[in-house]
Amino acid sequence: MGCRVGFVGAGAMAEAIARGLSRASVVPFSRMIAADVSEARRRVFEQLGVKTVESNHEVASSSDVIILAVKPQIASIVVKDLKPKLTEEHLLVSIAAGVTLDRLQEWAGEARIVRVMPNTPCLVGETAAAMSLGLFATNKDADLVKSLFEAVGKIHIVDEKLLNAVTGVSGSGPAYIFLVIEALADGGVAAGLPRNIALSLAAQTVYGSAKMVLETGKHPGLLKDEVASPGGTTIAGLHELEKGGVRAAFINAVVAATERGEKLSKM
Repeated sequence: MGCRVGFVGAGAMAEAIARGLSRASVVPFSRMIAADVSEARRRVFEQLGVKTVESNHEVASSSDVIILAVKPQIASIVVKDLKPKLTEEHLLVSIAAGVTLDRLQEWAGEARIVRVMPNTPCLVGETAAAMSLGLFATNKDADLVKSLFEAVGKIHIVDEKLLNAVTGVSGSGPAYIFLVIEALADGGVAAGLPRNIALSLAAQTVYGSAKMVLETGKHPGLLKDEVASPGGTTIAGLHELEKGGVRAAFINAVVAATERGEKLSKM
């Protein structure tokens, strides 16, 4: 891919995207540039082989795709500052959580904008992301962003009104799954396993189970039934989970996170 990618904000998520693009041979570090107020974060990118600068304007001058990776509370200041440097050749990709396309468009004028909601497994090249197109973004822009983010996982195109639901499922979802892994490991310890073995078994079980869902295409309910033999250990454990309302608790967690995201996007 011949495009040049610039990062406005060089935090952990920006680093994960940069590493993923390079690892997948989509964009080499030599065709990236990053700006951040933190010298420590600039140094991290420099060690990767990415040119770093202090000025966001320099990023715009040296990029085709600008990834806005700043905290939501300063997005307005940053985008308004960038606006004079944005041309019809630029594509602005925002990963600033909760910052709507309407607000981005207001600050950036007629710039081509795509809003992306990634999640933290981006750090290991396994993000579950979704994107929405701004008013002036094209199908070609959508294809470009899809190519970029598929280097660090999977991405879907959705209507922006669904991005808060995406946040509830995949944005907040890693925290739910980390809780599950921790609980499974604790159960293993309670049953007598050493902590390190219990944690390894729990994490690998979640990883392998997710891979089965994705690669077999089978409904998770069917995969569950294939494990639970009549009168066996698994159905006994599932019975306890149902008594504890685990299924309802996960549904409620996603709905609560979605509703919170809707409130934050209106602030």
